Amino acid sequence: MRTKKQEGFDYQNFEKEALRALYEGKPLEEALGPMLKRIVEAGLQGEMQAHLEEGKSAGVKNRRNGKMSKTVRSRFGQLLIDTPRDREGTYEPTLLPKRDRQLGTGVEQKILSLYGMGMGYRQIQAHLQELYSVELSEAQLTNITDKILPVVEEWRSRPLESMYAIVWLDAIHYKVRHEGRIENRAVYSILGVNLEGKKDVLGIYVSENEGAKFWLQVLTQLQQRGVEDILIACIDNLKGFAEAIETIFPKTEVQLCVVHQIRNSMKYVGTKHQKEFMRDLKPVYQAPDESSAKSKLEGLKEKWGKMYPVVIESWENNWDRLSRYFQYPTAIRRIIYTTNMVEGFHRQLRQVTKTKGAFTSDNALIKLLFLAIERITEKWTSPLQNWSLTFSQLSIYFRDRIKPHLRT
Repeated sequence: MRTKKQEGFDYQNFEKEALRALYEGKPLEEALGPMLKRIVEAGLQGEMQAHLEEGKSAGVKNRRNGKMSKTVRSRFGQLLIDTPRDREGTYEPTLLPKRDRQLGTGVEQKILSLYGMGMGYRQIQAHLQELYSVELSEAQLTNITDKILPVVEEWRSRPLESMYAIVWLDAIHYKVRHEGRIENRAVYSILGVNLEGKKDVLGIYVSENEGAKFWLQVLTQLQQRGVEDILIACIDNLKGFAEAIETIFPKTEVQLCVVHQIRNSMKYVGTKHQKEFMRDLKPVYQAPDESSAKSKLEGLKEKWGKMYPVVIESWENNWDRLSRYFQYPTAIRRIIYTTNMVEGFHRQLRQVTKTKGAFTSDNALIKLLFLAIERITEKWTSPLQNWSLTFSQLSIYFRDRIKPHLRT
């Protein structure tokens, strides 16, 4: 009797089919490749079944959710392997890990793991020598870590959901060696929350500097990958950024980061006045509603307008997008008035990259960031705190836009 783990593969006929292929004059690769594919897929199905049963015993409602295919290399040639997926996205294949493109690559997987934790090639070489008596040159290590680049491109072009409730967009900056010089690079990060309240990194992009024109290209790519609508976008006050968003997603509410605005304001306030100015500014952004906030801003202008006109003008000129959060209840306000969500994500990236002075190339930077992101996001399995309340409130404000995108 077949067990669930064995379902889909007839072990009794395995030898007969392989021998028949060999008698027919087929190469060993052609004879055994299909068999290996079926063995691996049967093993993955068994892993999935065990994962679902383990979750069920723990009270977790989960189920199968189709499959995804990827091409992997083996000693019998390239194989197209179908990997099962689960609804909750918590299944992690052991037989063929998500980013693995070759069967039986234990050492390579260990190298990628060490590299993803921020270890340099010399540290990895010493580690492999001490624990496994394996000697690899820097060139060999580079070749192994470069295997992650096609996976990065696949990840960056993967289909996205049709709607995201909230998206935070920001850039983090690094130094990279290029043609004998050390240059600055802006890494654009897009962090989104779907209608189920789950966070995801929608993409990372590297550019020489941060600018609205590049953001426009990034947003266009999001649209091409399936994003039809974003309810609220939270950004800093980069010139032209909001307009770039509204060009691609015209219905999106753009909220400027209040914390960024405060930081920028304090740059232009004299040291001896900063404490008092902040005390007068706090009632503006902590007001219970926009009417009260605007009244407090007028008071701030009366007191400080002549001394610091640039600061007051900045608040007035950006008020329309700075004050968007006042129209929402507290549950929504607290997660959109600042880009702290994506800044917290960037701090986690810094923990991995903090030992790096300057990266040897853009590819070296993107490889490490991608591996770090995989480690960070594997813990993002639950919705945001109090998401049920937040989503209920969003549904009141955006009912007609949300309804077509809800999963049935």
